[in-house]
Amino acid sequence: MDENKKTLWFAGAAVVLAIIAIIAAPGRITPQAFLDQGEAFYPQFTDPNEATTLEVVGFNDQTGQAEPFKVTFENGHWTIPSHHDYPADAKDRLAKTAAGVIDIKKDDFRTDNVADHEKYGVIDPLDDTAPGLTGRGKRVTLKGKNDNVLADLIVGDAVPDRPGFRFVRIPGQKRVYASRMNVDLSTKFQDWINTDLLEVEKNKIDKVMLMDYSINERTFRIDQRDNLILTKNGASWKADNMKSTQQIDSTKMKDLLTAIDELSIVGVRPKPDSLSQNLKQSDKGMQISQSDQLSLQSKGFYLTRDGDLKSNEGELQVHTANGVVYTLRFGEVLAGSDETEAAEGGASENRYLFITTGFDKSLFPEPPKPQNTDFMGKPDSLLTDADREQKKIFDKHDAWQRNVDRGRKISEDLNTRFADWYYVISAKSFDKLNLGRNDLVVKKGKTT
Repeated sequence: MDENKKTLWFAGAAVVLAIIAIIAAPGRITPQAFLDQGEAFYPQFTDPNEATTLEVVGFNDQTGQAEPFKVTFENGHWTIPSHHDYPADAKDRLAKTAAGVIDIKKDDFRTDNVADHEKYGVIDPLDDTAPGLTGRGKRVTLKGKNDNVLADLIVGDAVPDRPGFRFVRIPGQKRVYASRMNVDLSTKFQDWINTDLLEVEKNKIDKVMLMDYSINERTFRIDQRDNLILTKNGASWKADNMKSTQQIDSTKMKDLLTAIDELSIVGVRPKPDSLSQNLKQSDKGMQISQSDQLSLQSKGFYLTRDGDLKSNEGELQVHTANGVVYTLRFGEVLAGSDETEAAEGGASENRYLFITTGFDKSLFPEPPKPQNTDFMGKPDSLLTDADREQKKIFDKHDAWQRNVDRGRKISEDLNTRFADWYYVISAKSFDKLNLGRNDLVVKKGKTT
């Protein structure tokens, strides 16, 4: 075969092979794992207001226990079932959280290897079959009416070098994604409740009584140390038994009023139903059962023979311009973090707080009543001088009655709310409120 024929033969063969290669070549393959990249985890969930329940389950590596937190809407009320069904102020926050979950996308596929779940922190905290205690994520579940699951995700560790991204997977599935997240998955009790516990404004506080005593829990004897009565005098404050060379430390007084105004709780414990009902009907007299007394004593509160309620670390009375008088009784220490019962190595020492209110009618001396109401129904043009005088007296008495009714109603409503709960405050809050004469009464010219 000469060279020309050989060349033509090789060229033809090359063409045939090229055609065969084109025909036989497979189409461009997209790995199955990347097909859903960029999609929403739950595309059918689009309306954040559908969510009526949020449950976030974390995991405590030290105790090896799952720690659930739940907020839900039932029977017309928002409550926190994981915290004794305490009332929640949750509608707006839950909708905002739900909107953040809706926005989570499968931005970047990372793995579908189960062995990687621990590394990315996406092991289900509710998975009892997982061997280790590390690598657990937060399981976030949103539900609508009839417990219909709207979204259910496990949120893991932050993605290195990608601010705002976390590893995410769906429970029961292997795939892990890096997803941008702009959602606050707070499980802090304080973030879901009405933080204005006392509903008092510090500029309306006109008297504070610091009753410094303690109770010997063995003998039940009261160790009375001091009663400090602080009274507002114009723009300043004065104390009982204060010498002419002394004054109130204005900075510390301001801090005390702020602490009262901004008092917040870290947890609650329900009171026995019978005790709650007694407190709500205190005007009918308290009839405390033995079991109620045991409940009180376990929290550091004691009923005297005269029927007075005392606490083992004294009390604070706060008088306001509208006649409402708050009594804050400081009870037993509750060691632990947040509102958890005493855990070994707890982060802080919290304390039980018992709150009641009353109405001081003496702040509103009753003015004279009108001798008659003949002026009623008369047009102004027919009012006599006597009618006008009686109308003034009537209007003044009516304003007094409305102020009394308003103050009494505020007190009754607050008492109804406080009656159900032993509150738990932090050690820091207790220290701000538990002041004495040496803290507030100083030599003139000396301030902190």
